[in-house]
Amino acid sequence: MKTHEPKPAPSNDPSSSTLRLNRRSFFAASATATAGAALSSVSHAASRDWTGVNPVRYPDADIVVLDPRFGKYKVGNTPILRLHTGTLWAEGPAWCAVGRFLLWSDIPNDRQMRWLDDDGHVSVFRQPAGNSNGNTFDWEGRQLACEHGNRRVTRYEHSGKITVVADKWQGKQLNAPNDIVVHPDGGIWFTDPGYGSMMNYEGNKGELYIKEAVYRIDPKTAKMDLVTDEIYKPNGLCFSPDYKKLYIADTGGPTRQGIKAWDVVDSTKLANGRKFCSMELKGKEGVADGIRADVDGNIWASAGWVGDGYDGVHIFAPDGQRIGQILLPEICSNVCFGGVKRNRLFMTGSQSLYAVYVETQGAHIT
Repeated sequence: MKTHEPKPAPSNDPSSSTLRLNRRSFFAASATATAGAALSSVSHAASRDWTGVNPVRYPDADIVVLDPRFGKYKVGNTPILRLHTGTLWAEGPAWCAVGRFLLWSDIPNDRQMRWLDDDGHVSVFRQPAGNSNGNTFDWEGRQLACEHGNRRVTRYEHSGKITVVADKWQGKQLNAPNDIVVHPDGGIWFTDPGYGSMMNYEGNKGELYIKEAVYRIDPKTAKMDLVTDEIYKPNGLCFSPDYKKLYIADTGGPTRQGIKAWDVVDSTKLANGRKFCSMELKGKEGVADGIRADVDGNIWASAGWVGDGYDGVHIFAPDGQRIGQILLPEICSNVCFGGVKRNRLFMTGSQSLYAVYVETQGAHIT
């Protein structure tokens, strides 16, 4: 009878090739496993404990790898956290690098909220706030806000004074400015779909006097130009990392429109509009709302109106293919990158504020 010598146990020596292999392959294997699970199981987002009392087992199953390209952006030992709850319709997150705080809007409650990075304290930042929606900071650190209730775009000066940046187009009131971004040349770009004037819940119900459109405000002359109205309901918008493209989420029309892209010409005009991506997933299609780009040109889009397993954030590669998801237990309205290294994604849900660390950085200042 032939006998077999027992195999030696794997070495715990840090120099062991087996141990090195295990360490090197751990996060990649976790990402692959998560990708497979995403295709065959439902989301954990609706049933997980969001209070933080019970810890989440790593890797977080609600950070979903759909394509290997997303694997390098998923941090295997970090969780999605709910930082605050208690809003009615949270929107417009914007990171203030100088103050190290996250600002966002609670539109129906007509207030802006602030989350402090040092201790997680949340307080009312501004009330009333004109039922503000989108917020950002310009290159001088001044806050810009899209006010539904007042149908205008405002800038908060360092002195505290409010400057009205835009409130009319060709003599007629704007519909209800929605989201806003800034270009390195100082130009201010914003969308005006009119949602805030369609009901009293998010502003003041009233007539839409002009066609929904996207505008640019010149930093030197303050002249406002219409850059495109070839879109049903222009909502969230963002530039590519090199500012050569502008992406806009279209949330209206007879069919779902997804996200569209334009070439930016001479830093002031748009050309060659086309569809960038569809929001359809597994036969269901919701809408993209707020969007942001990372340094690699991926588009991180808030998503919702479908339900568990869909609502949250969808990540699209530069070629328009969906490569990952961050699943939340509620509709996600908007996103922004922040934190000291701009590697933390903040997400406004309908009633809450969430955050997760990712292995990339936001392409722009907020």
